[in-house]
Amino acid sequence: MIPIIRKQNKPAGAIFCLLLALTIHQTMTTDVSPTVVAPETSSHPASPVPPGPPERGNYNVTNATDTVCLMARMGLQLNISFISSSHGTTVQEVLNLHPNLIKFSGSCAPDFATLKLTEDNITLTFSFSLNSTSNKYHLSGLELSAALPDMAKRLVVANTTLNYMVGTLGHSYMCQKEKTLSVTQDFSLNTFQLQVQPFSVNGDFGAAEECELDEDDMLIPIIVGAALAVLVLIVIMAYLIGRSRSHAGYQTI
Repeated sequence: MIPIIRKQNKPAGAIFCLLLALTIHQTMTTDVSPTVVAPETSSHPASPVPPGPPERGNYNVTNATDTVCLMARMGLQLNISFISSSHGTTVQEVLNLHPNLIKFSGSCAPDFATLKLTEDNITLTFSFSLNSTSNKYHLSGLELSAALPDMAKRLVVANTTLNYMVGTLGHSYMCQKEKTLSVTQDFSLNTFQLQVQPFSVNGDFGAAEECELDEDDMLIPIIVGAALAVLVLIVIMAYLIGRSRSHAGYQTI
């Protein structure tokens, strides 16, 4: 009887499965380039960086006899809203006025005085009124005319019913802190280190009457000092009372 020798089958199936697994693994681990999404562009203009505090300027108005009748020292900053010609939308801008570029003029009357400041295409006019009955004056009007390069049209705004910078005749009004004067919806004015006297000027500023902001700064150290004084007084009184009680505990034999 002839023996039958069985040949062993090659592991073809196993090799095929191994190759398939390697192919699938390589396919799954291949780096896929991420989809880059282009950022959306906006048509709105970028918000400009606001400038720092403006430089303080000196502005004196003289009358017909060349005598100073109005004195003002202040730094000025404009807050304006206008329609941009390049974007077609309303934008807000903050501008400092520069004393070395400003031309100033004005007029004085017994109960009315004006100060006009002009820098390039910007004109700012202050109007002061005096109440002869109460001897009190105040800033009664502000007018702004501006034509900036990006303006769709010239901005002209005014308000003649203001009641800022109230002072007594013969005295100056002073506000060292930054103060915002609302004029119209499209215009407000920031003042810095302001001192003004529109009437009864006698060579120099009269005694200063300070604004509420400056008075508050003066009030805080006064309150703190008073509180410390009261605390020290309480400690001294407690010490004296304790000492008197300790002496009362000893009696002479």
